[in-house]
Amino acid sequence: MAQTATVIAADGDRFRINGKPTYAGRTWRGMRIDGLLLNSRMANAIVDDENPATRGAWSYADSDWDAERNTRELIAALPEYRRHGLLALAVNLSGGSPQGYSWHQPWHICGFTAEGALKPDYAARLEKLIAAADAQGMVLILGLFYGRQSHRLRDENVVRAAVAATVDWLVERGACNVLLEIGNEVDLPVFSHAVIGAARCHELIALAQQRSAGRLPTPAGRLLVGTSLVGPAAPPDNILAVADILLPHGNRIETPDGIRLHVLRTRIAPGYRGQPITFNEDDHYDFAAPDNNLLAAIDSGAGWGFFDYRRIRERFEDGFQSLPVDWSIRSARKRAFFALLKEVTGA
Repeated sequence: MAQTATVIAADGDRFRINGKPTYAGRTWRGMRIDGLLLNSRMANAIVDDENPATRGAWSYADSDWDAERNTRELIAALPEYRRHGLLALAVNLSGGSPQGYSWHQPWHICGFTAEGALKPDYAARLEKLIAAADAQGMVLILGLFYGRQSHRLRDENVVRAAVAATVDWLVERGACNVLLEIGNEVDLPVFSHAVIGAARCHELIALAQQRSAGRLPTPAGRLLVGTSLVGPAAPPDNILAVADILLPHGNRIETPDGIRLHVLRTRIAPGYRGQPITFNEDDHYDFAAPDNNLLAAIDSGAGWGFFDYRRIRERFEDGFQSLPVDWSIRSARKRAFFALLKEVTGA
């Protein structure tokens, strides 16, 4: 893969793509849209399940589970997402629960070997997705670690090796349209290695920054790196001190004013350095309401990410995280999100 034509950069608390603010010049109902990164969580975009006891649970109606089909069908849907104003996808090399929320997660979904090497089949699917997003002028928020899969990596040295291997792979391919998310909700006590957790995640953020420094033709000269937190408190000082981007989750924030309060808490925190704030997971919708979490984030100058999973007794077309995924915009929730996104962005 050649260097991507799409280059993501941070400019104060906003984003630029190819030197221009995202949604350049756009306002909506008096709210500034330009510079925001509106996204959707597609955590299982490139995963496979190596556990034969659970793999069958993800079968399609017309075939067995097929990881290549899963990625291929997402890629085919990207132009439609972009026509509705979506600029970024949040994906993870360790996936996310195919059930949305689940304490017991016996499936084996992880893009790293026990020694921290990037698995070739995951890498091949990721390369295709990066190139397809690039063709649409879109960005990937690429997560590395997910709590219930982190035990797949042998120890902390392997975790560091996995970060280094991914960074090297990205810079060797000139992936200028990728933002790196070290771990999903690292403030939850579900990670097998303390270095991924919130108290020490800054070590991995700094490792990725240093490893990529001077190796990408972007304004920063390297990857922009952060990690996601479930909150609702402001990010801890150690993460604020090093992260290039802040990736809160709104799952535990029940009201739009709670979103506004979270962004305010972050901006007034002593360690805040003016980084862009982008929610890259939130399962609160109410898209037809005059106020909702998406609009509250925009009102606060933050991006927002749609987290949709299939509830009990829902149909195949529901959910962007539940395997197998229907990547089309066919369910009521998806249609409501993309309709509001199109209106807000003027796509």
